[in-house]
Amino acid sequence: MQRLTSLITAALLSAGLMSATAHAQDASAPADAPAAAQAQNFTDEDLQKFADASQDISAISQDYTQRLQEAEGQEAQQDVRVEANQKMVEAVQQSGLEVDTFNSIGQAIQQDPEMMKRVQEMAASTE
Repeated sequence: MQRLTSLITAALLSAGLMSATAHAQDASAPADAPAAAQAQNFTDEDLQKFADASQDISAISQDYTQRLQEAEGQEAQQDVRVEANQKMVEAVQQSGLEVDTFNSIGQAIQQDPEMMKRVQEMAASTE
């Protein structure tokens, strides 16, 4: 269970990176989007996709954390961050979710312990 919580936490931290990039790319996003996300109901299929993507993102995060530590200079570190972010976005999209939906689910499970538990159970069933 501790490992699953770590996976979800890593995914949420990584989602913050993707969110910053997504917002930088889409300045027209409504300011109240996070509040709307909390009220949204997600299907079990969406939650399963989130769980799958979270596992992929966790692996990417671990790989790129090591690369980031080995990178010399701020420019090299920024290049590693950009590449990691691109890989994470690809992982989310390959899961069948849009980045915004992934981020919305991440925000929702932070507010809803029951939803967090469901996602953890889904992640455990795919190991």
